[in-house]
Amino acid sequence: MKKVLFICSQNKFRSPTAERIFSNLPDFEVSSAGINNDAANPLSSEDLEEADYIFVMEKIQRNKIQKKFKEHLKNKKIVCLDIPDEYEYMDPALVKLLKSKLDKFFEGK
Repeated sequence: MKKVLFICSQNKFRSPTAERIFSNLPDFEVSSAGINNDAANPLSSEDLEEADYIFVMEKIQRNKIQKKFKEHLKNKKIVCLDIPDEYEYMDPALVKLLKSKLDKFFEGK
């Protein structure tokens, strides 16, 4: 079982949407977290250490993670999806964008 972690700022809209739409994939355990301290589900070092695949929505999140959790990222690649914070939870446009960016990733695994 491969573990996938989606990260955004507050863990309210983008990363929970990604978690929901990809949560039923076979052979994957999907979760989400937020980089901000007041996020709905704040990112922890354990989240990063357990993840096989880490996706962030914006470059600023990747930069914050690399600074704050540097010692927990050994041999970890963080993929930036370049999805701005302009969507609501399960917004059809967000779902379509996530699927277009990630379907190829999950097909090959």
